[in-house]
Amino acid sequence: MANSLWDTRAISYLGCAAQVFLFAFLVIAEYSLLTIMAYDRYVAICQPLHYGTLLGSRACVHMAAAAWGTAFLNSLLHTINTFSLPLCKGNAVDQFFCEIPPLLKLSCSHAYLSEIGLLVVSFSFHFGCFIFIMVSYVQIFRAVLRIPSVQGRHKAFSTCIPHLAVVSLFVSTGMFSYLKPPSISSPSLDLVVTVLYSVVPPAVNPLIYSMRNKELKNALKNLILEVVFQQQ
Repeated sequence: MANSLWDTRAISYLGCAAQVFLFAFLVIAEYSLLTIMAYDRYVAICQPLHYGTLLGSRACVHMAAAAWGTAFLNSLLHTINTFSLPLCKGNAVDQFFCEIPPLLKLSCSHAYLSEIGLLVVSFSFHFGCFIFIMVSYVQIFRAVLRIPSVQGRHKAFSTCIPHLAVVSLFVSTGMFSYLKPPSISSPSLDLVVTVLYSVVPPAVNPLIYSMRNKELKNALKNLILEVVFQQQ
């Protein structure tokens, strides 16, 4: 935002490091919290009588602290390791913000392999969270389909679908960005994909979660009808 306002593409060394740290911290924290939310929905639908015991205030505080603590430690390791590498291929980052893969391309030291090792560990953590979310939703959908009333099934699905939509968008764009083969990689494609997983999910989060609000649905419906009738 500052670069856009002052018409510049420069960033300080410390500013770049801060950007890498905050980006990694927020991405890992969001994914951890999305995993916790999957567990929350699993307990609420599959074990409703134990919800107060399994997800009391103390348990919620512990899980949130674990998510933020894991994100802080992970992002700190990534930042220290990335910026300890000698950057000997210029200082132009081929991205619209400081991100680890473009920074690694500027290094000509074999020490970058340690950062790749950290990225593999991070991907393993994310993959484990993804498997946990998928297993939780398999159990949830099995339980929902056994609910006899249509209204009960609709209520359960309306609780899960917004969360599942955010997870799907976040995971699919992130995986494509980091796991796409080098043969199809290009600066323009990298830019578009990075925008998809770093900008779009946070932007649509409020809309996806708010669609459960009847007042918002009615306001959106009225707005669409008003626009349609005005065009006619």
